[in-house]
Amino acid sequence: MNVQRTLLASAILSALSTLNYANAQAASAAAGAAADAVVPKVIVTANPFGKSEGDQILTPTKILAGDELRDKLGGSLGETLSNELGVSASGFGAGASRPIIRGLEGSRVKMLENGMAVADVSGLSNDHAVSADGAVARQIEILRGPAALLYGSGAIGGLVNVVNERIPTALEDKPAGQLETRYGTVDKGRSASGSLDGAVGNIGLHIDGNIRRSDDYKIPDSRVLNDPSSSSGRLPQSFTRQDTLGAGASLIGDWGHAGVSVSSLNNRYGIPTLEGSQIDQSQMRYDLDTLLNKPFAGVETIKFKLGYTDYEHAELDDENKAEVIFANRALETRAELTHAPLAGWHGTVGMQTENAHFSALSGEGGPDTVPVTHSTSNALFVVEERDFGPVRVNAGARLESVKRRPLGNVERKFDLGSYSAGAQWPFTPGYSMGATVSVAQRAPATEELYSGGPHDATATFDIGNADFKKETSRNIELSLQKVSGLVRWKANVFQNKVKDFIYGNINGTLVDEEGNPGEELLQRVYQQADASIRGAEAEVTYNQHGEGLSLRGFADTSRGKLDHGGSLPLQPATRIGVDAGYRSGPLRAGLSVVRAQTQDRLASFEQNATPAYTQVSANVAYTQRMGSFDLTWFMIARNLLNEDIRLSTSVLKDVSPLPGRNFLFGVRTKF
Repeated sequence: MNVQRTLLASAILSALSTLNYANAQAASAAAGAAADAVVPKVIVTANPFGKSEGDQILTPTKILAGDELRDKLGGSLGETLSNELGVSASGFGAGASRPIIRGLEGSRVKMLENGMAVADVSGLSNDHAVSADGAVARQIEILRGPAALLYGSGAIGGLVNVVNERIPTALEDKPAGQLETRYGTVDKGRSASGSLDGAVGNIGLHIDGNIRRSDDYKIPDSRVLNDPSSSSGRLPQSFTRQDTLGAGASLIGDWGHAGVSVSSLNNRYGIPTLEGSQIDQSQMRYDLDTLLNKPFAGVETIKFKLGYTDYEHAELDDENKAEVIFANRALETRAELTHAPLAGWHGTVGMQTENAHFSALSGEGGPDTVPVTHSTSNALFVVEERDFGPVRVNAGARLESVKRRPLGNVERKFDLGSYSAGAQWPFTPGYSMGATVSVAQRAPATEELYSGGPHDATATFDIGNADFKKETSRNIELSLQKVSGLVRWKANVFQNKVKDFIYGNINGTLVDEEGNPGEELLQRVYQQADASIRGAEAEVTYNQHGEGLSLRGFADTSRGKLDHGGSLPLQPATRIGVDAGYRSGPLRAGLSVVRAQTQDRLASFEQNATPAYTQVSANVAYTQRMGSFDLTWFMIARNLLNEDIRLSTSVLKDVSPLPGRNFLFGVRTKF
């Protein structure tokens, strides 16, 4: 903890030390206005008020879009977001890596696509890939706080929204789109992605797709941690094969829009455990999106969304035989009404329903991992905002009823109530401080209640508990930030007390595929206990989006502990990092250095501390105009030092290092 405190103190003091410089900048009003003008306004689609990133005072938000998104784009959503403030990744090989926010993962971090749940099973286990494809995303949003209550009581950690605008909301004057292809040296990775938007009369049209192929990737050193005699070279079963295709159409007018879309995903990737396996994943998704502008007096918009997902993946052994087949068929509806200011309050009210059939059945005639379970959820929510003089107040509430009805087991019902409120005070122009408090309740997930079989990809035999209580999280967060000028900064501290926290405990017992004493699988027993998570984050930026030199420094840390003693499993390491960039006309370049400290705060079943590492990345791009096309040539270098990097948040940290030095070459065109 001394190292953590020193790092966070240094980062926060560094941020505060920019005050004098910022005040000097503010001395000239004209210079200040010019500084603000270089920062683009990117709208947060998942926010009920449709505000830009800089306006997210009560819900700390990050938006990846444009060049920044393309530079950070990885083969998985977790890899793409892994160096954002407070965000780490689960790191289960190249094919599956899910975002972890402030030490919370799984079903506590909700995955959305265009504001609707992705409805895959990535929250169940780290070996399951998120089915939303970042390669065709227009932007990716990270959201926490009161606004997250619109999307689920279980989003204690927050949510990630992948926005691909598959259902058009505006008419294009002429066809517009982009194409990109890239090649990576570390895994012979080849990918091509693109999207096209157009219009026929008042009907908007969209199509997008992505093809990705990569071989097993090279690793810098020995495969097994602290075992020089283990294999090296390429990491077995770290390949990926992915195809996505989506299309949508929408009727658009001054009144709003009404549209539909369909998309498919096929994904096959390796699981780099010592035993080795593969996952064959497929999904069909259908969406409907309707928005009415000012349909009645006092009503700004009415939205209705419907999404249906048919998801399946098979976990294959070394003979390509299905050991476990996971399936989820889910129907979600959302209705939202945003009202005009009423007694000074401006906000959104709505309702949401979810209906899902989930199962994880044996493909070999053995015990099922999770029985067929029908789950329903019905929720009412409200998020409101009002100014009291200079102080802006934001509050949200969500009431939800969740039922789990398994085949051959005990039916459970959970009544959930979640609330959040915060305030921001701009105590002087350009600076603000804020506080947010929240109480959020989460129903135990289906696998936490009813698991009772082998999960071969993680080499575990999972055992749930149908008597689990609902989780209740109580969170407080304090923030201080500078939001204008060339130099901007923010610092957050938070504490999260969770009653009846559910976690998987690997107790060391070895069993076979039937659950009897053996040597194939480790027992993972879901348990419940009170827990605490606390942490801090700080970030300072200079000229983040303008021409010339730009700089960013950040640090984050969090620690999760069980109240009765011991650490929560797979906690993120304390990090500190520096980014430098340069823009001049068509030329753009950047360098990033991230230092992660040794993570030795281990759960009872974790054996090895995760070593410290330094991750160095760089990028350079040049854009040229060719007629009506913008053509961008780029090169991205990752892990330039060829370090043996292992993620403390990965179940496979002892046997699956990240890729070694990698050079990505590509070209992108926009028209």
